[in-house]
Amino acid sequence: MGTGTVLLIIFVGIILFLVGLYNRLVAGRNAYKNAFAQIDVQLTRRHDLIPNLVETAKGYMAHERETLEAVINARNAAVTGLSNAKADPTDPDAMAQLAQAEQGLSGALGRLFALSESYPDLKANENMMQLSEEITTTENKVSFARQAFNDAVMMYNNLREQFPSNIVAGWFNFTPAQLLEIEDEAKREAPKVDF
Repeated sequence: MGTGTVLLIIFVGIILFLVGLYNRLVAGRNAYKNAFAQIDVQLTRRHDLIPNLVETAKGYMAHERETLEAVINARNAAVTGLSNAKADPTDPDAMAQLAQAEQGLSGALGRLFALSESYPDLKANENMMQLSEEITTTENKVSFARQAFNDAVMMYNNLREQFPSNIVAGWFNFTPAQLLEIEDEAKREAPKVDF
């Protein structure tokens, strides 16, 4: 075997190694995008349930208009935040906006549920109980989806930053992914529903 053949084998080996790193980076990027798609599904479901919840409560809580409007406004902000984050999950501003909007929505829903305790007929309404249960279930699914997304982002970012894959990431402009962090997560719970 000549020197040229050995050099060719080494060159082909290096190319195959770099292709493997590139493919791992692509797989990592696709994994966190897929994980974000799961968050999108659950948040969209949550957002879709809220108008029905407000409509049901409206009949019983006519003089609580401010609270009902706050829930709808928070929901609309969350829908906008989700749309912006879905467009580019690597945008730190979009992810921060989504986290802030979802935190505001959780707070508004919490106030609505707390206020609904003062309305026995509303608490006994079958539609309200069902919607409340669906929202609570969806909240739990959002938490699991967010954890899976953050795990995928961490694995991708670690791969992106480790040597030698950081060289390939730099060559092909693999940008860092952003975590979806909601402040006071330890205090954040699914809205308490006790009908």
